[in-house]
Amino acid sequence: MSEKRILIASLLKPVNDTRMYEKLGLSLSKLPDTEVHICGFAAPLPLSAPGNVIFHPLFNFKRLGLGRLTAQLAYYRLLQSLKPDLIIAGTHELLLPSYFYCRMYKAKLVYDVRENYALNLRKQNNYNAVLKRLLALGVERIEKLVAPAVAHFILAEKCYTSELSFHQKRYTILENKYKKQQHYSTPKTPVNLEGQPLRLLYSGTISQEYGIFDAIKLAARLHAHEPLTTLTIIGYCAHNETWQKVQQLIKGKKYITVIGGHQLVPHTEIIAQMAHCNIGLLPYQPNESTFSCIPTKLYEYMAHGLVILITQNPIWQAIVQQHQAGVCINFSGVHVEELVGQVKHQPFYTFGVPAGIFWEEEETKLLRIVQDTLS
Repeated sequence: MSEKRILIASLLKPVNDTRMYEKLGLSLSKLPDTEVHICGFAAPLPLSAPGNVIFHPLFNFKRLGLGRLTAQLAYYRLLQSLKPDLIIAGTHELLLPSYFYCRMYKAKLVYDVRENYALNLRKQNNYNAVLKRLLALGVERIEKLVAPAVAHFILAEKCYTSELSFHQKRYTILENKYKKQQHYSTPKTPVNLEGQPLRLLYSGTISQEYGIFDAIKLAARLHAHEPLTTLTIIGYCAHNETWQKVQQLIKGKKYITVIGGHQLVPHTEIIAQMAHCNIGLLPYQPNESTFSCIPTKLYEYMAHGLVILITQNPIWQAIVQQHQAGVCINFSGVHVEELVGQVKHQPFYTFGVPAGIFWEEEETKLLRIVQDTLS
């Protein structure tokens, strides 16, 4: 069997991105006679990567700059040089160059639908109203144009099966479940916080949509009631206005620590912080674009036995209640004294850490998809 070359690519995600590298990349590196290439935004390269995983930190531009357009040309040049047999495109912006390459060189294309991009553009406040509509329309047209040439669709969320139609039922759901780190050990359960200081964690994307301001305000209220309360914020903030407001809100609050901010933070560092905290915050703002999705952080926090405080949502509430993993709250109107009493006196994870939150099952499905596509 000749060696197969697989390229996993995303325009905005860093080359060390947890889904591209830790999940898809490391899983596919187990295939015999296979070389895995990962192309993404410039970021520190993982030091422990297998020898058959090669990184291409090709992109480095401002979100609304000309570099975002020229990046697609650089990506197409990479395709012509690398000549992959299979492309797993993780963003709509790389679909057209991937499509043209696959037609010319008879390669296979898989679309990893990580988000409902058009819905995100319409419902989130990253651009003005007119630009949001134009961008969303452009994304939909590209996805529908390329869809017939896509060998298989990978959907990161179950809800995309009904929200999106271009997949034409040629899909497999690969959820963003937790990929165990090298030194991972199952936390002791049940979890009881009685007698412990509250050590809060907000991790991942620092944005208004994901509730960073509510996290800071809740930490301030809890600190006023429980002076030993701390909050660790770790992740990346892409928007200057949001980052400036975060800095204003935490000024003088020594119980709040920020790691990252305007710099990308390796996922391994984010995971490492979970060992130092006991409460994971998911204060997502109510938004149609995230309402039916399961946050990756929900799996990560459960895997590490963190008590979860999450925005009220019937889907998330069902998961949290089923596994006794935390409490669904109204972050802006919660009664702090009652909340403290609940998290300190209620046992959590009485049935242990749930087995169904880990990546192993998704890896099996991924390997089958790729082997079938390349056969």
